Amino acid sequence: MLLNQGGAKTAGANGAGANAGTGAPGGDIIETTTQTFMADVMEESKRRPVLVDFWAPWCGPCKTLTPVIEKAVKAAKGKVRLAKLNIDDHPVIPGKLGIQSVPTVYAFVNGQPVDGFMGALPEGQVKAFIDRLVGPGGDGLEEALAAAEGALAQGDLVTAGEIFAGVLGEEQDNLKALSGLVRTQVAAGALEQAKATLALAPADKANDPAVAAARAALDVAEQAAALGDLATLQARLDLDPADHQARFDFALGLNARGKREDALIHLLDIVKRDRAWNEDAARKQLVQLFEAWGPTDPLTISGRKKLSAIMFA
Repeated sequence: MLLNQGGAKTAGANGAGANAGTGAPGGDIIETTTQTFMADVMEESKRRPVLVDFWAPWCGPCKTLTPVIEKAVKAAKGKVRLAKLNIDDHPVIPGKLGIQSVPTVYAFVNGQPVDGFMGALPEGQVKAFIDRLVGPGGDGLEEALAAAEGALAQGDLVTAGEIFAGVLGEEQDNLKALSGLVRTQVAAGALEQAKATLALAPADKANDPAVAAARAALDVAEQAAALGDLATLQARLDLDPADHQARFDFALGLNARGKREDALIHLLDIVKRDRAWNEDAARKQLVQLFEAWGPTDPLTISGRKKLSAIMFA
């Protein structure tokens, strides 16, 4: 999930909610509640993506985001719904999702959270976020990027790197190509090169979903590089299956070695055994992995579904 830096919870004046409903219950922009969340969000997301805007009346950045996200949703012309949830009046669902600051926006598809961001992003980034969900208009570069992503997924790093670099040669500000090249370099173990490529992203685009995904992939790889031999961690787990730190580190190492599904299983196991362990570290690490893998990756989709099942159990 793409959870970027944003508006932290701060005290503010009381008053009417910045996110007052602007649509009918069956419309594109609605207010939702704990009681109606299943129908408004989970069921509706089986027909089209649903953005859930978690907000509060005292939140200044929420007031900034509201007109921006509503404009972007209206521009999508029915391809996406916006459901706004006041966390003060309805704290149960935000609590289960581990939401600690507002505004936070989660995107639900087929009953599962698949993407998200925090903070009052500018209009261009909000539009790009929605485009990733509903699909922007394609052109030659989009097709090239899709081919590069396919090559990367299949482990053909040479082809992926060449295509991503070629797109960057045509569009130096193409953040999807830059993100893809960083992730390709990370997969090849060229972490210093990946750092240099990531540094080319403009400072004002640091919270762009593509840049965030590249940064997450690099962060996870650097964490794994510091672990050393996995045999020691495996031995610790054999002796004590409840050694959450060993299991956590082992999962990072497995992911770095391409064993992503095994890494997913171990981190989910920690969440099952002790959700609150190390300040929710396992769930947070899963979110970072999903961000690094991308919202449409099959493991991200299945992983979010499994994590959601645990969190909502």
